[in-house]
Amino acid sequence: MEIIPLLNKIHKGWQTEYKFHPHRRWRFDYANPELKIAVEQEGGVWISGRHNRGKGFLGDMEKYNAAIVMGWRVLRYPPDKMMLAVEDIKKIYEK
Repeated sequence: MEIIPLLNKIHKGWQTEYKFHPHRRWRFDYANPELKIAVEQEGGVWISGRHNRGKGFLGDMEKYNAAIVMGWRVLRYPPDKMMLAVEDIKKIYEK
């Protein structure tokens, strides 16, 4: 199931492939620019995918650290746990 409609029920403005950095090509899988909350789907967890190998892992650290410096909150999930993002966003937004 697509999570954007569910996230938009909590708070409008969610986008896919949101380019958050002014100079880099980095994008968030899902983001709400108004709330500055991003949701990343991390693939290849059990198969040593790009995100788990040296260069990809270091690149992700650079991306996530830059996002935090810019004031973003970044939530990360494997593909089979993406519905947890909806529950976590509800918790954040209810505060």
